[in-house]
Amino acid sequence: MFTGIVEEIGTIRSANTGHERDNTLVIGCKLATSDAHIGDSIAVNGVCLTVTAFGADWFTVGLAPETLRRTNLGQLAAGSPVNLERALAVGQRMGGHYVQGHVDATGTIVGIRPEGESKVFTIQVPRELMRYIVEKGFIAVDGTSLTITATTDDTFSLAIIAHTQEWAVIGRQQVGATVNLEVDILAKYVENIVRFK
Repeated sequence: MFTGIVEEIGTIRSANTGHERDNTLVIGCKLATSDAHIGDSIAVNGVCLTVTAFGADWFTVGLAPETLRRTNLGQLAAGSPVNLERALAVGQRMGGHYVQGHVDATGTIVGIRPEGESKVFTIQVPRELMRYIVEKGFIAVDGTSLTITATTDDTFSLAIIAHTQEWAVIGRQQVGATVNLEVDILAKYVENIVRFK
């Protein structure tokens, strides 16, 4: 379980992807391995992954074919920045929202416009996901907990403040970029309860 509050931006050191098996990423970091153990969960661009090896300033994760199909991790190359967050610890502040690290789909950034010191990002998503996306609700975009400011039939918008632009990968993204999306799990539970009522 994660909070969607990015702890640091790491850098892909090597990406061995596109294979039937043994797909891995080696990620450079400053903070993520400070108390790491083999088997720990770390969110990489919002994807819950297992640490399989690590050193003082790097760690390795394995990627299942399903992960490569459902996320943007297969598009990463050496030098790509990634959001990193260690799993939520008991007693830690909950500054964002409950993020599982289970990506629902990817979306495409279709618009970026300035609004004061903020930037408004518009993201196009698969229409079937829109039933979980509501104005003023939460969504995790590449693992960052964000508040939805507006919706259409197949897009939603976010106002990204200057701090988030600096501390999360979204501040570096351009129109056309693919982002990982995880909708608020509470919306899915409510839908399921209503369906079986």
